[in-house]
Formats: sequence, C-alpha cells, structure tokens
Amino acid sequence: MALHVPKVGLQTMMKSGAKHYSGMEEAVYRNIGACKEIAQIVRTSFGPNGMNKMILNHLDKLFVTNDAATIIKELEVEHPAARLVVLASQQQEHEAGDATNLVIILAGKMLEKAETLLRMGLSPPEVIEGYEMALEKALEVLPELACHTVEDFRDKAQVKRAIKTVIMSKQNGLEDFLSELVTDACVDIMPKEESRKPFNVDNVRIVKIPGSGVFSSSVVRGMVFTRNIHSSITSAQDARIAAFTADLDHAYTETKGTVLLNTAEELKSYSKDEESVLEKKIKAIKDSGASVIVTTGKVGDLGMHFCNRFELLVVKLNSKFDLKRLCRATGATALPVLTGPSSQELGHCHSVSVQEIGDTTVTVFRQADINSAVSTIIVRGATSNVMDDVERALDDGINAYKSLTKEQRFLPGGGATEIELARLITKFGDTCSGLEQYAIKSYAEALEVVPATLAENCGVKSREVVSNLYAAHENGEKNAGYDILSEDVAVADMNEAGVYDSFHAKVWALKYATRAAKTILRVDQIIMAKKAGGPKPPKQNPNWDED
Repeated sequence: MALHVPKVGLQTMMKSGAKHYSGMEEAVYRNIGACKEIAQIVRTSFGPNGMNKMILNHLDKLFVTNDAATIIKELEVEHPAARLVVLASQQQEHEAGDATNLVIILAGKMLEKAETLLRMGLSPPEVIEGYEMALEKALEVLPELACHTVEDFRDKAQVKRAIKTVIMSKQNGLEDFLSELVTDACVDIMPKEESRKPFNVDNVRIVKIPGSGVFSSSVVRGMVFTRNIHSSITSAQDARIAAFTADLDHAYTETKGTVLLNTAEELKSYSKDEESVLEKKIKAIKDSGASVIVTTGKVGDLGMHFCNRFELLVVKLNSKFDLKRLCRATGATALPVLTGPSSQELGHCHSVSVQEIGDTTVTVFRQADINSAVSTIIVRGATSNVMDDVERALDDGINAYKSLTKEQRFLPGGGATEIELARLITKFGDTCSGLEQYAIKSYAEALEVVPATLAENCGVKSREVVSNLYAAHENGEKNAGYDILSEDVAVADMNEAGVYDSFHAKVWALKYATRAAKTILRVDQIIMAKKAGGPKPPKQNPNWDED
C-alpha cells in the first residue's frame, strides 16, 4: 500500500481563511482594475468644472466636496493596490499641497495603457523599463516648457496671478477674491529681508465663523480666537503679553496632606497666606509691564479677582498649539510656572480686543504690519459644508505659495504641458528600437488624460479637443491649452490667459504617478492572511425595543 503524501501549497502553509491570487489574470489585471476604479471616481472631480462628491464617512459625517485629498481620505480604501495609489496621492499632498487628483488619474491611465500592452504580449519588466525611460525624458524636457517666472514672491500682484489657477480648480467663480485673501495672508508674514527660513504654512490660520457669505471673509494680521475673555478688561492697546501653561489659581500640592487647625484664627491666617501668595504672583506679573495674560491652565475665581484688581486682561486657550502659535506671533515665551516674567519673556501685540462677528464673540490679537508673524483668514459662509470647501481651497492656495518660495517657475495649464510632453515623448519613442518603445508611446498617450478630462467635465468632445491641441503644438504653439471658458473646443495661449501649473507640483506628480504604476506592475502575487478577530456579531435590529 502506497504511503499518502499530502500536497504542499501556499494554502496548506497558512491559516484557514487566507487568500492567494497569482498570475496575470488573478493578480496583475485585478490590481489594475482596482486602480482604474479609484481613478474613475476622482476623475469627474478634476478641474474647475469638476463635480462634487457626497460622502458619508464611518462616523456619518457628511462631506460635499470635489477635493481629491478629502475624497480618498474619507473613502478609506482597503484594496492593497488601490491603496498604493492613494498613498502616492497623499505623499503628493505633503510634498506640494496640490495636484493630488492628477497623481491618481495619471497612475490609473498609465495602468490602463499597460494592461493593453500586457494583453498584446509584452512582459511587465518591459513595460516598466519603457515607463522609466519616458519619465526620465519628461523630467529632462520639462524645464524647457516653463512659460512664466515669479521674480519676487513678496510682490502681491505676481503671487496672486500665480496661485489663482490653484484656487480656481476648487472654487470656480471665487478665485479672484480667495486668491487675494491668500496673497495678503502669506505675503504679509514673509520677512522683508532675505531669510533662509522656509515658509511655514502653520503661520497662516483659518477660522470659520458661520453667517453672511463667502465675500464677507477677511484677513487679520495676527490671531483670532473664537472665544471670549475672562476678565472685566475687554481691550488693551500696545499690549505686553505674558504667556503661561500653569493654572491662574493658588497652587495645589502634588501629594495629599492633612492640615490640623485648632482655632479660628489659624484658619483665617491660613486662608490669608494662600491669598497673599497668589496676590504677590499676579502683582509681580503686573510690575513686569504685562497688560495681558494668556494661559492654557485653569482660571480660578481668586486669580480672576486679583487680575481684575490689577487691570490685567486674561485670555484662556484650550490648545497648547494655539498658545505656541500666539507666542510665535507675539514673541512671548510660555512659562510653566506662574511668576513675574522678564522683559525678554514678554511678547508684544499692537492691540487685543473683543469683537462680535455675526453672533460669534471673538478675541483678536492684531499686529502692526511690520511685526506680523502670523496671519488669520476669517472664513464666512452660510453652511458648514460651504466653509469647509472654501477652507480646502484656501489650504491649497497656501501650499501653492509655499511651493512658490521653493520654485518660481510655472508651466502652462489647461493641458498644454501634458500635450507638449506627450508629443516630445512620442518622438523619443520613435528613436528607440526595442520593445520598450511601445511602453514609451503608451506613457505619452496616458498624458492625454489631463486635457481630455478637462474637456469631458466641461461637456465637450475630448477627442476633438486633444486633436486640436496636437495641431496647435505641431505649429509651434507650445503654450496652447484648452480654454474652459469657451463654448466650443477652442484652444488658447495659457500664458496670456494667466492659467499656470506649478513646476514643483508637476514634477512630483509625474514622479509619484509613475512610481505607483511601476510598483503595481511589479506585483505578481497577492497573499492575504486571515484577518484577526473572531466572526462578526450578527446585525442588530435597529428597532430592538419593538421585539
């Protein structure tokens, strides 16, 4: 009788419930299909005429937006291949703050073209090699396509023209007003002299106050907090600020103790000692020259009594990050102990006052123009969804200004850069003799997705737009892009129209999209271990009280 030898395979080596996919059909094409789906979701939100998505996240919070970064964040994609594309898009958000949608749709289109090549008989390494050569060629010719340079990123007119396109892609129709807000907020906090310190987006705060409309939004040089003050003093001019992380109250011991009091006199003297100690501390703060106290600790009634007696304005903040920003804006030093600060530890502010915006009481720390280190954009709107969407557009504009401080060159928008790259890469592919030439030409065709998507979202024929753009670029018009304001498929000079793409954001978008596509094409097996935890509990009847 022959001895039975059990079969050895991946399924027998892993726990029951594990999944394994391999080969072109099960692994490669499955991954490509998932990435095409995630690209199709955000593709309709691309450009100024992009559609909004209505998303309910796991906490039942509603999002109505066309911002790709918010969409993919709230969707919580679990497919491993699609997750790679999402991670590439998130990294683009951290690096450039814009073009997150471009990374996803480019990667999806590259994988779609790669699928066609694989079905024709090419192997994944040959496609990957062609994509690497095409990316190298694109990065080589990209500097030659720059059509505009910002000479001085402290000039508001130049800055507004540069970041207008970024905001227009999120808030079409409000781009002039919002780009002016971002320009004022960013340029005002840049030091006038040359500084090696990079621009910090954290120095521009956004405060949302419901009511009125978006055009009632404004910029404040300084900081705005949506909270009232605690003291009876409501304003201070030319204020000296003392910042503390300690409680504005009498001190408590760290350990429990027992105090034995035998007479009423001992009780009175004990209470007087506590009061006198706190009074001396607050008097020392007043004697140091401070007129405003800002703390993140508890504000006690006794401490408030002495602050009102010495005419000190008191503001309590709940966030240590807000206190850190305020110290950065005023030059103050946050002290961990309630004591009289030195002159170097005091901050300075032009004025501190309480104002009412709509029906919201706010405390405003306003700085003079020359001393402003932090600026605040007050966003107004009818609903929270409107204000959230405007906040995302402003955030993209602020990040665009940060990219501007690193790279002053700009490329023509409206798909002009992608069409010119596609034309040059196609010519480069004709000079290659190996099988990688097919992948190079497919890479060039994938770049056509940008003007095609802009046209589709405007409701015109994408094929006609792309052919018109190719005809214009063959005639030497390398800045020719699709004009979304035209009623037909006309093309226009993007440099004259003032439609620009950030050179910094474009370079990183091409890199991240290509690398994500290459990483997915290198996968030939998908192995998923059994999920941790037991079986899911049965669904409960929402009307359980009727059972």
